[in-house]
Amino acid sequence: MEWFSQIVFALALGVGIYFFIKSIATIKRNIHLGRDVIINDNPKERWKQTFLVAFGQSKMVRRPVAGFFHIIIYAGFVLINIEVLEIILDGLFGTHRLFAPLLGRLYNTAIGFFEILALGVLVACVVFLARRWILKIPRFTMREMKGWPTKDATIILIVEIILMSALLKMNAAEQVLQSRGEMAVHGSFPISKYLVPFFDGYSSSTLHILERTFWWFHFLGILLFMNYLPFSKHWHIIMAFPNVYYSSLKPKGNLGNMESVTTEVKLMMDPSAQPPEGYEPPVGFGAKDVYDLTWKNIMDAYTCTECGRCSSVCPANLTGKLLSPRKVMMDTRDRVEKVGKQHDEDHNITRVEDGKDLHAYISKEELWACTTCNACADACPVNINPVDIIMQMRQYQVMEQSAAPSELNNMFINMENNGAPWQFNPSDKANWTMDTNS
Repeated sequence: MEWFSQIVFALALGVGIYFFIKSIATIKRNIHLGRDVIINDNPKERWKQTFLVAFGQSKMVRRPVAGFFHIIIYAGFVLINIEVLEIILDGLFGTHRLFAPLLGRLYNTAIGFFEILALGVLVACVVFLARRWILKIPRFTMREMKGWPTKDATIILIVEIILMSALLKMNAAEQVLQSRGEMAVHGSFPISKYLVPFFDGYSSSTLHILERTFWWFHFLGILLFMNYLPFSKHWHIIMAFPNVYYSSLKPKGNLGNMESVTTEVKLMMDPSAQPPEGYEPPVGFGAKDVYDLTWKNIMDAYTCTECGRCSSVCPANLTGKLLSPRKVMMDTRDRVEKVGKQHDEDHNITRVEDGKDLHAYISKEELWACTTCNACADACPVNINPVDIIMQMRQYQVMEQSAAPSELNNMFINMENNGAPWQFNPSDKANWTMDTNS
């Protein structure tokens, strides 16, 4: 029956990988619905940023409690997957603990370390559940977190607890079989040894079934978890690394000129100037829909962890305004997902026209509440920049819709007529100096 088990294992693995790759392809397509921009400057600095922020979790530890437990989960996710690799190879080749004879005593040390990490992950998940459901940390209870976002976070934490529990129970059942000479003695089990008394009373045949059941449960659970990730906020496990690598190296708050506008102004100011080769006059300004954002903006949306650190430091949000930077990212991702599904249904369309756009998701009140202080971008642990999306949407409202708030329209008029934001004649600019004692 071993060959049958190997076939079932290979089929399950193949199906799981197929659907995972399919989800990745869909997300990649959705990201590239955005405008193309080239980001390849200063690769050395980008790799440094990636190692510090994505691998090193440098921005997570600004909040020590959450940072500490997140690092435990992160380390557990990375290192325990080495054991998952062994499980996959065992399943394909019909072996058991394939790495044990190859690594010798090092294998025992590794298994012991993995068990300690598994317990750490389990405890960290319990702590995070308590922070959400018992302490009710304010950033987890904002309006955009109602419904599915909170359920999603809870599901992931519970699944991780179940997977770690299955791993420890599998090792405990195996220890009893090892003590009875039913299995080769491999591994060091500093945590699961305390579960051994719960399995001591079972017969060897029952223990073999339990050990295999936990083994299969752990493997299938990982496959399901892997395919759930692309539909979850925990997709940041994958996206954090490329997102940090491609994040801007410019100082926060640096707002670049719109190249199309700059070119048009230069051509107007100098009649003898020639447009750049291949230049086409702009057909629109700013971002009306997700197509008008850059692919990096959409990658930001897919990377959002929904942790709420951005919104918890946003001055507009803290003073009761409607704006929540986290909601901006969640709304952008929701819109991209809806547009992407339309492209799946009709492969011939180049732009979805469904009577909605990104502005139907993010209101004017939210956009104009932003102070562009970039506190959200600074706080984000994976270098997401909601302000960039907000500014592009503002540009569309001002330059395409003439829909700026009245206060700004008055300022624009004053700038045009008086060369200053204030409503007085340019010749009177220095009058205030007459009242000073020089």
